Amino acid sequence: MADVPRALTIAGSDSGGGAGIQADLKTFQALGVYGMSAITAVTVQNTKGVSGYQELSPDTVAEQVRSVVTDIGVDAAKTGMLASAPIVEAVAAAVAELGVPNLVVDPVSVSKHGHPLLAEDAVGALRGRILPLAVLVTPNLHEAGLLAGFPVQTMEEMERAGRAILDLGPGAVLVKGGHLVGGDATDLLVTGDGIEAIAGDRIDTLHTHGTGCVFSAAIAAYLARGDDLVTAIRAGKVFVTEAIRAHLEIGHGIGPVNPAWGR
Repeated sequence: MADVPRALTIAGSDSGGGAGIQADLKTFQALGVYGMSAITAVTVQNTKGVSGYQELSPDTVAEQVRSVVTDIGVDAAKTGMLASAPIVEAVAAAVAELGVPNLVVDPVSVSKHGHPLLAEDAVGALRGRILPLAVLVTPNLHEAGLLAGFPVQTMEEMERAGRAILDLGPGAVLVKGGHLVGGDATDLLVTGDGIEAIAGDRIDTLHTHGTGCVFSAAIAAYLARGDDLVTAIRAGKVFVTEAIRAHLEIGHGIGPVNPAWGR
């Protein structure tokens, strides 16, 4: 256990188990990484949607981060639902203070069903405080538009948004193309060295709850295991594609992807 890779997820809890903290920890476990968590909010949700959530205090969120990092240590971390500007500020302060490495930021703003999970006044804090600490930001089309300041609906707009987000200070930006109409599920990796397309099969299914969480968690897990960023992204893309392929048709709404697909 002394040499086990360690990854931390800073995100909201999903009572339905398909996304958020639960999906992240399942992904870490599937990839042989010891998972830790700092819960930002407790959501009331199932496969039919989010009916509400309760934020934790910013101090409690930050103290969770400090508690595990100063004792167990961390090789990589990811953020998911950060809910509010005060929580964003508290997380940024703790991550910077502790020198948390390999931070992957999944800028969660709405649920799969369209329920808001990030306060409007938190977007500026996300841009200015969290993104500059990230080795990678993984927005979907909606989130890329929110961060870049314009709608993103085409591959050309994905590239433009990626460059705009990169200017905010992260090491790299992966604009996810899963919501593009037609074709493969191609993502664009934007770095200071240029643009790279990361292609993957488009799986024809409604049951995609937790896709973004599992993808960012898988990337963080591979980084914790010692992979370089591009290798971690490519491996994460394969992992989440197979998790979608092995989706679980449970509940009466949008079922979850399956991080345990390899078992």
